[in-house]
This record gives sequence, structure tokens and C-alpha cells, in this order.
Amino acid sequence: MPDGRHSDEPTEKCGVVGVSLDGRDAARPLYYALYALQHRGQESAGIVTHDGFQQHSHVEMGLVGDAFEEGDLDSLNGPTGIGHVRYPTAGSVNSSCAQPFSVSFKSGSLGLSHNGNLVNADELRQDLAASGHAFTSDGDTEVIAHDLARNLLEEDLIRAVKRTMNRIHGSYSLTITHDDTVLGVRDPQGNRPLCIGELDDGYILASESAAIDVLDGEFVRDVNPGELVVLDDDGGGYDSYQLVDAENSAHCFFEHVYFARPDSRIDSKLVYDVRRELGRKLWEEAGVESDVVVPVPDSGRAFASGYAEAAQEDGTNVEFAEGLMKNRYVGRTFIMPTQDARERAVRLKLNPIKDVIEGKTVTVIDDSIVRGTTSTQLVELLKDVGAESVHMRIGAPAIVAPCYMGIDMASRDELIAAGRDVEEIREEIAADSLSYLSVDAVAEALGESEDDLCLGCVTGEYPYDIEGEPTDRDIARPEVGGDQPEAGVAGSDD
Repeated sequence: MPDGRHSDEPTEKCGVVGVSLDGRDAARPLYYALYALQHRGQESAGIVTHDGFQQHSHVEMGLVGDAFEEGDLDSLNGPTGIGHVRYPTAGSVNSSCAQPFSVSFKSGSLGLSHNGNLVNADELRQDLAASGHAFTSDGDTEVIAHDLARNLLEEDLIRAVKRTMNRIHGSYSLTITHDDTVLGVRDPQGNRPLCIGELDDGYILASESAAIDVLDGEFVRDVNPGELVVLDDDGGGYDSYQLVDAENSAHCFFEHVYFARPDSRIDSKLVYDVRRELGRKLWEEAGVESDVVVPVPDSGRAFASGYAEAAQEDGTNVEFAEGLMKNRYVGRTFIMPTQDARERAVRLKLNPIKDVIEGKTVTVIDDSIVRGTTSTQLVELLKDVGAESVHMRIGAPAIVAPCYMGIDMASRDELIAAGRDVEEIREEIAADSLSYLSVDAVAEALGESEDDLCLGCVTGEYPYDIEGEPTDRDIARPEVGGDQPEAGVAGSDD
């Protein structure tokens, strides 16, 4: 790709975090938590804090380590705050869309971090602009912030959040500051992850539990779909409000397949265990005898481990081996002006270990195939170093449609599986055999009904009302500009 990212890797857009502590400044814990979420976004990083009197903000382009210096953290005073790492899927790649988005208005100050993607952002922006709201970016996060600010002029905090939730449509996990109060909100289908953790002196909300672990905290639970969590200002606890109920959830299965860290818990499941189980299912459905099973690093590793273990339990003598080494220092600055250079990039990034591959039949385990460029070059690479045959096994169903929920996947024209059957894809990548995991196996490995998963990218049917696309459930986007429903709430203390 033009910025040096590998062209066959889907990209997650964002990670969010929020903390409320008992007297200790929140900036450094937020900084460490963002490091733990760096895999979810590498374009920008930011922190907003509140000291009880005023809001402080520092947002910059780049990685967490580049976006903050010692003095920046020292200037972010206050025991409450939120943080964000971003990869853009809605909005430009520039500082105007970097987050957290912060704004001051008559009812106080707001900071907002968003993981997900609204499908009715344009309608909302037009409605708000007609009411006099001026926008500084083309991102959907600013739309949420403006809508919430407007509602806060008329309602208390809880009812204002609910009114906004009744207007926005799409996937979102949010961490929000309203003055020195930190909130967490998850969309009614629970598409993007969000969890709660307890620290020695407070509480944390984060996209993944790995951010809790880095602060020596304890995972408490996932935020439920449609739930608002309000952290106590003194870090002593939190209140929970189930604001919106949906008949079914729409958890993103790709969080488990690719995006989340293997040491994170997503919807109460350890990602590493899920990936191993997906690998076991892959052997059950499409196992092939070979000399060696090789993962594509890094996300293919747990799949391959489960696959090889299941094969051995079935009496197949297959070796699990790290036959591909990843160069972690090939990044965005690698210049690829020609096709030859682009092909060379694969060899720079993934180098086969000849002694493991030469003269062997090889099964390669990967998490997905998007455009097919990496798979094609990888098969060629393995055969060039002496593999007798190369069998590709993929720990997810074929990706046949784009993602509208905040994952930077490809358009249908770019997806190798769109309009092709498995045999045609196998021929395209020149593998000796190719198999994908079934949707049924994914649901079984996750222990969830297919009705509670977002499978749009592998079925072409979506759990949200997206213009021009079929839905997999009875759902419609809210009308924008009409009377808003009564914002009654039900709450519980935790």
C-alpha cells in the first residue's frame, strides 16, 4: 500500500481507554494502557484528562512513543481521563480526526474516544449543521460529540447519552469524559469490545483486557451491549445503566481471529484459547497430511498450534515448526515504487527457514486471505526454498464482502474471494490445496449463535442498516431530525 502497510492485512481502526483514580494523576496509566493497545491503531495517539477544574488534552500523529514526551504527560493533570489510538476508517489521515476529540460548551467540557464506525454519520452531521453546529473534521467521532453536547444542554448525563444512542446507528465502543466523570458506552449490538477492570486505586475501561493487565489490574467483566458505565470520580466504583436492549448481539468474530491480542479477553473468552480451538476445528474440517505445519506469524501461531495438536491426537505424525521468521522492523517507511520492490517487501518481512521447509510437504496456517497478494507470494517463496507441496489452511471463512463497522478491509473488487470459489482462489495463489474454516465452526469455537455474531464480511449480510446492503436481521437505522424517544433509564450500582 502507499504508506508501506502490507496490502493483504486487514487493519483495525482504534483502541480506547478511560480511567478514574483516587487522587493519582491518570496520564501515565493511560499512556501505558495505550501502549498495550498500540496494535489497534498506529496513526495517532491522544490523552484527555480533567483535574476537577479544567480539561487538558494532548493529541498527536504517530505511535504512542512518538506522540508523547515526558513534559506532555506532566502537563496532563488530573485523576480522570481517557485515551485513544487510531487507525482511520472514517475520516481523513490528519490531526483533525485524531482523538480523543475534545470540546468545551455551556454545560462543561467533553472528551470522546471512539472505536467503531457509524453508518448514519452523514445524516447526523447534516442535521446538526442545520441547527448551527460547526464541524472541524470529516470523522464520525465529532458527530457523536456534537450530538451528545446538544443533548447535555437539555438533559442530565445519563438521559443525554441515551438520547444520543437512540440517534446514532453503527458500531461503537466509547470512552467519554464529561468534566471529571469518565463513562464507557457500548453499542446495542456489542460489535466492538469494551471491558471493565479494577486497579489498586480506581477503575479502568478499555478495548481489551491487556490494557488492564499492564496496569496490574483485575479484569471485572465486559461492558454489555447497550450498557453505559459511569466510573465514580474518586475511583471507588462504578454505576451501570442498561440503556438499550437488542434482541441479538453482533459481536465481531474477527476480533478473535485477527485483531485482538492473544492475551486479551474479549466477551469473556481468552483470545488465545479461541484461536487454538479454531485451529482444531480447521483440522477436523479440512486436515491434510503433511510433514510440517507452519504458522504465518504472528496471528497464525495459535491456529497452527491447535491444528497440529488435533492432528497428532488423531494419530497423524506432523511437526509444528516456526518455518517463517518475521522481520519486525519493516514498517511504513519501506519504499515500494515498483512491482519488483513490492514483491521484495514480502521477502523482507517474512523469511522462510530453508532447513524446515526444503524437501517437505508443508501446511501453512493463516488467519485470513484478503486480497491474496501475500498468499500468492508466500506459496511461491516456500516452493523456491524447496517445499515439495504447499497446502494453505485458513482459520476463518472466506472474506467476500467489505466491512462497514470500522475494519479497513478491501472493496469487493479487491477481495480475492468475492465472486470466486475455493478452487479458483487456489489456482490464483498457486497452492496445492486450499481450505477455509466454515461459519458453523467459527460459531462453535466462540460458543455463540451465528445470530449473535457480525458475519457481514464472510456472508455479505450485515447486522446494521447499511445503504445498498442486505441485513441478517430485522433492523432499521433511526430517523434523524424527528422527535427523539423518551430517554427513560434504568440503573444499578456496582
